[in-house]
Amino acid sequence: MSEAYLFPPMPPISLAIRGEKTRFPVHRIYCIGRNYEAHAREMAATVNLEAPVFFSKPADALVTGNADVPYPSATLDLHHEVELVVALGSGGGDLSVAAALTTVIGYAVGLDLTRRDLQAAAKAKGLPWDSAKGFDHSAPISSLSLVSAIGHPQQGRLSLEVNGSVRQQVDIADMVLQVGEILAALSTLYQLRAGDLIFTGTPAGVAALRRGDRFRASFPGIDELTGRIV
Repeated sequence: MSEAYLFPPMPPISLAIRGEKTRFPVHRIYCIGRNYEAHAREMAATVNLEAPVFFSKPADALVTGNADVPYPSATLDLHHEVELVVALGSGGGDLSVAAALTTVIGYAVGLDLTRRDLQAAAKAKGLPWDSAKGFDHSAPISSLSLVSAIGHPQQGRLSLEVNGSVRQQVDIADMVLQVGEILAALSTLYQLRAGDLIFTGTPAGVAALRRGDRFRASFPGIDELTGRIV
């Protein structure tokens, strides 16, 4: 006997995969903060290797297919944060760095959109800042490129242009924690699973986005992300 629902369930969240007909089903979205020294400094924060800063976004915050991104409510200071995104094809808990890296199935480019004024107000009061990060349409993302096609990028230029001008750019080799280290640390807090996405931190240069702005985020070998704030 099939299950009956009070109302139709939400359709599954998924990402397109470059060169493939199959799609990547999304489980959870995790993010790490303060993973580039220069960005930590511009936010008047410090990096603590022993206690990485993690937060999350709902899976349905993803914006795919280079679709328009609605300017969110309750903010006058929406900021862009370009990031390399890791996609997991398997999971586990309390993983070693080497074991953690084997869970990675692909990579994408994403934006961790942030309601900076809400975040600053919450930080000033010592309160959680979930509403500054986990809002609707807060995670635009490119299609996924599989490790089998591109390997594990350890260096390369991650960049973001807004209206044709470069806002952020960095070599991912400058990450404080590299991908395997991020996942190993995260796996001590959560049981990682296939379908998880991990945003690996943003470089310096975060700034405001306005309605009408067009953005282009890129990393060599990964499908670029483009879009418009509306």
